[in-house]
Parts: sequence; C-alpha cells; structure tokens
Amino acid sequence: MTTLSPENSLSARQSASFILVKRKPPIDKTEWDGFFDENGHLAKSRDFICVNILERGLHPTVRTEAWKFLTGYYSWQSSQDERLTVDSTRRKNYEALCQMYQKIQPLLENLHRNFIETRNSIKYQQGFHEMVMIFQLMVEHDHETFWLFQFFLQKTEHSCVINIGVGKNLDMLNTLINFLDPMFAEHLKGKGAGAVPSLFPWFCLCFQRAFKTFDDVWRLWEVLLTGKPCRNFQVLVAYSMLQMVRQQVLQESMTGDDILLACNNLIDLDADELISAACIVYAELIQKDVPQSLKDFFL
Repeated sequence: MTTLSPENSLSARQSASFILVKRKPPIDKTEWDGFFDENGHLAKSRDFICVNILERGLHPTVRTEAWKFLTGYYSWQSSQDERLTVDSTRRKNYEALCQMYQKIQPLLENLHRNFIETRNSIKYQQGFHEMVMIFQLMVEHDHETFWLFQFFLQKTEHSCVINIGVGKNLDMLNTLINFLDPMFAEHLKGKGAGAVPSLFPWFCLCFQRAFKTFDDVWRLWEVLLTGKPCRNFQVLVAYSMLQMVRQQVLQESMTGDDILLACNNLIDLDADELISAACIVYAELIQKDVPQSLKDFFL
C-alpha cells in the first residue's frame, strides 16, 4: 500500500475546492489571447492553462484553438507561424490519406468479403460515429475533425476503445469501488452482479449521453485532455455517477439489471457538478493508503 505525495494531495484539494465556491467565468477570447506573446508563443505555462481549464472551462470562442494544444495537434512551444505550417501540413496529410484509402478500398473489398461489415461494425459498435459528430460540431474542416479525434484517443490513452481502454477502465472502476466503498462493492458482487461490466457504454461514448448539452460534453472532455487532477479521470467520473444511484440501489436491493436501468437514467447531468464530484473523490482517495494498482493507474 502506498500513500500519494503531499504535492498531489494539495493539488487535488485545490481542484475539488471549486465546488464550494462560485466558479469563475470560463477563459474567453480576450484572456486566451493574453496568454501569448507578440510572436504567438504561449507566455503562460502548460500547467497554468490546464489548471484553469479544469477549474473554469473554455468559452466556445477559444475552444477549437485550445483543444489543438490540449490534444497535441499544436506544440505548446509553437509560434504563430509554426502553427500555420502545422495546419497546412495536417490538411495535406489528411487529403493524402483519403486518396490512399480510395485507391485501396476496392482491393480490400475484393480480398476480404466482410470488409464493409467489419468496418461499419467497428465504427458503430464503439460509438465512434457519435463522438466524431461532437468534433464536427466544434471545428470547421474535415482534416481538423480527423486529427483532433485521432489525438483525443491518444491523449486519453484510448480509454473509449473497447479492446484497449474500456476493459481496463471497468476493472479499475471495480477496484476503486472495492477500496472506497466496500459495502456497495459487496452488493455489486452479489445481487447486483453484472451491473458494472454493463456500464461499458459510459466509456465507449465518453459519457456524452449523460449530459444535457454539447457544451457539457465538451466541458468534460477538455478536462480529460488536461490530465488534471490526475490521469484516467474518466474512472473517477464513472465512480461519481455510480454514487448517484448508490442509496437507491442499496435501499431497494436492486439486481444488476435494475442497477443498469438506474444508471441509464442518469441523463441531463451538469458537467461542472460531475467534475467537482469526481475531484472530491480524488481528494478522498489520496488521503488513504492507496493500493499500488490504483496509484499506477491514476498517476
């Protein structure tokens, strides 16, 4: 068992504290532009910007450009001229990929009879089409959608990909429940068995169906991109959502199917409230002697 460092403890308490006070306005265009010097280099540190995004969020007028930094589309050390070059290069690379795909698609269809079915299954089964739509609503060009989505998956450690991150997220969610809430964990192992594994759509869709507006979806996703207050914050978000139904589950001694139904009814959530709740869980977590598996996952 390992106790997390005091530095991380302080950071988590600060991150959780904004639930207790009225949140400052999001970073708007005027403030965002003030982060840069005359050559377009960021004059503020990456950590400063990420903490402010966690605590305040981004105004829609700066979200697209800010996300290009958060995802790695732009380097944090780049100048304005360098970013113009990056935009041009990414557009050309995207167009080249599209042309290549158009050339090899007939060959793939001829060689593999199930190619089209498999391709469609991958896109729709994992909910990628819904996630791509969220990016399309935010940016203007197809190449921006492609690269931002690609980098988003990388930055979030492919946490919404079924065969890579989703299973790991569910395993760690179980570990987290066992550690922080043994009573709830016992019910989920017994009468409520099967509920947690069935929550995979939360991770596949990155919680987008739980919110009432696209702004809420973007708000959570940009926090995930900051890496604040910790890695794999999505599991703390899922834990916080489960805590919303905990009392009902235990009082009514719900079965796994009933628990899943209650979780699916968690809609029209407020992103700031959910982020605050998850930050508080993190602050609670680091006050304890944390198993090495949880430490490795969140830090």
